[in-house]
Amino acid sequence: MTLKTFKGGLHPPDSKHYSAEKAIEICPLPEELIIPLAQHIGAPAEACVEVGVLVKKGTLIAKAKGFVSVPIHASTSGEVVAIEPRLHPMGKALPAIVIKPDGEDSWDESLKGADPASLDADELKKRILAAGMVGMGGATFPAHVKLSPPPEKKIDTLILNGVECEPYLTADHRMMIEATERILDGIKILLTVLGIERAVIGIEANKPDAIEIMTKAAGPCNIEVQALEVKYPQGAEKQLIDAITGRQVPSGTLPMEVGVVVHNVGTCAAISDAIRLGHPLVERVVSITGPAIKQPKNLLVRVGTSLQFLVDQCGGLNGEAAKIIMGGPMMGQTQLSLEPPAIRGTSGLLIFREQDLPRLTAGPCIRCGRCIGACPIDLQPTTIAAYARLDLFDETADYHALDCIECGCCTYICPATLPLVQSIRYAKAAIMAKKRTL
Repeated sequence: MTLKTFKGGLHPPDSKHYSAEKAIEICPLPEELIIPLAQHIGAPAEACVEVGVLVKKGTLIAKAKGFVSVPIHASTSGEVVAIEPRLHPMGKALPAIVIKPDGEDSWDESLKGADPASLDADELKKRILAAGMVGMGGATFPAHVKLSPPPEKKIDTLILNGVECEPYLTADHRMMIEATERILDGIKILLTVLGIERAVIGIEANKPDAIEIMTKAAGPCNIEVQALEVKYPQGAEKQLIDAITGRQVPSGTLPMEVGVVVHNVGTCAAISDAIRLGHPLVERVVSITGPAIKQPKNLLVRVGTSLQFLVDQCGGLNGEAAKIIMGGPMMGQTQLSLEPPAIRGTSGLLIFREQDLPRLTAGPCIRCGRCIGACPIDLQPTTIAAYARLDLFDETADYHALDCIECGCCTYICPATLPLVQSIRYAKAAIMAKKRTL
């Protein structure tokens, strides 16, 4: 199978050996679940339960506020014991619903599934929204929004993201091996919603077992599987579209501009469960991995489970944690502690010790151009960063700072170890703040 890819990018050591062969295990119930109201791009949900209420798994506990928002559901049965700010993975206390599990983990009996063939596109989309579906690759973009392109945007291709290009992460890999039929069922549902026939699953060549299994299962369904060269950040939407179709998504626009919708393979499996079983999105697979974890695992985790509890299920730590990352090492969020909960976008939990982290001192730019060669969208990172350090934000905008996807390729490849992506992120925030005042 010919390997496709995109221009730019790089190939850091994937370090997937820690958990790639570990089958998915069900994480036990913790004593407390902290379910934030902000778990997706867009407006946070609004609590619709009160303290003292008894809920079942899947019970609606927070309603969507606006089109770009989704509802939130109880991830187990038990009692709502608090509605208050709790430490969020974003690094600050945000409103959350706290549930004390009753240990039964029983589903809400009012949740009803249906045969997807008996539902039209509008009804399928309504059920996807009601189930709180978001992109599970980490971006958490509400799924129903992607499935609602304007009439003038003609979609002809659905791309399924099975790339998982971030080092260490293996949750999607295991899902493709262990939940193949659910993923394919979800793809068929999405094709019905979009009213199209073409679907392509992109998988990087470092997952040969997933490629083989998915190809064999997808063939009879007329769903293509495309093997991709191993390169980061191939899982980014625009880069994945470029690799598979050769289409370039114009600056400042969405994939629907070139007739494409992209969804994660894990999202597809969750959509199958939402339609066939009536189950909302209350749990997901998380890779708990890294050199500091004693027993790396892929765990099926209920939303709201603390990071500390996940570490405990993996035998604890090999030494003291020096860096905690939710997500992958390139684009994940550094955590202040293990107190925050896993949320819908938590694809991984990585923990490193002091000896695992390089300590490098930033030096002067040597104008080598490596950051430009690695940038997947042809920016000039060192120039943008230089203007950002001088607070010349209009100039950073002229060099298209807002187009940066913050993949970190420039920082990774820089021989002077300059914090380029951090400087560009600073510039982007300043540009957006200025736009809001105009």
